[in-house]
Amino acid sequence: MERTGDGVLRSLETAPETIAGKEDLEGIASVIMRVLKRINAHRTLYESNEEAVKQHLIGEIMSALGWDWNNPEEVRPESRTEEGRADYALILGGEVLAYLEAKNLGVNILKREEPLRQLAKYCFSAGVRYGILSNGAVWIAIKSFELGSSLRERTLMSVNLLEEPPMKAALKLSLLSKSRILDMERISSLLKALELSFQGLVKEGYPKEALFEFLRVEKGKRIVPVYLLDGAEQPKAAYVYDNGWKVLPLPERTLKGVLLAVLLYMGKKAYGDERREIMAAYEQLKRIPLEQKKAREILVRLEEEKKLNISVEL
Repeated sequence: MERTGDGVLRSLETAPETIAGKEDLEGIASVIMRVLKRINAHRTLYESNEEAVKQHLIGEIMSALGWDWNNPEEVRPESRTEEGRADYALILGGEVLAYLEAKNLGVNILKREEPLRQLAKYCFSAGVRYGILSNGAVWIAIKSFELGSSLRERTLMSVNLLEEPPMKAALKLSLLSKSRILDMERISSLLKALELSFQGLVKEGYPKEALFEFLRVEKGKRIVPVYLLDGAEQPKAAYVYDNGWKVLPLPERTLKGVLLAVLLYMGKKAYGDERREIMAAYEQLKRIPLEQKKAREILVRLEEEKKLNISVEL
């Protein structure tokens, strides 16, 4: 099987010698991965020890979401209500905005109603707007009260870190961040509308990739897949799809610049011999001229061989 570096080097030998919002979602996703590794290594501990879940899992996530976990002006443990003690009160501007209730990992909070009902009682008795329930892996956020609605109907966000991609989970959890929680209902409605619209369009027969392309293009930008280029373009930016679209900085506004950016990105993700070969191709390419059409040919081949999606902004 041909390595990426070998193919690019051979192409170069035949050539003439003339991506965030208020939160860092990638940072949150990285913390999610760290939490998942802990769960995998110490599942038995977390399934029986609620305190370990609080300290090792929930505290880690909430800190990534911008909460100062050891500051009693923001996070107050064992907050008393008429219905009992909530594990944590989340405070903004001196006001308790949400109660957070923790369970051990052995409690299936998606199926068991009692933990969610108890949390709702804490919130209702104290007039607190939101409730958050977590066993470290599953997170549920509810609106505490709304006339004529059930608990499940008041669910604003639900995510299972063990089953959902880290970036999708990070997006959902960002609703609980200190900078977003006041807008949680509004953003939750927007995400639900987006999801329903997307599913509806898929049922109508639209390809998912076309919808992804539609959603990611900002107004005024023209994003074109490399296989549709004719080789005469001057790109402004390069994009590669890798568990989400990544923007790659261009060393120069040519298709050679796009190829350099893609090789550098691939090299940073590769290991061992493959990394050395890709970086050798990158260094060689930097030193030699490369015609636009030849650069396009190599990019298209990289897409086919490595199953990449590469686009440019024009």
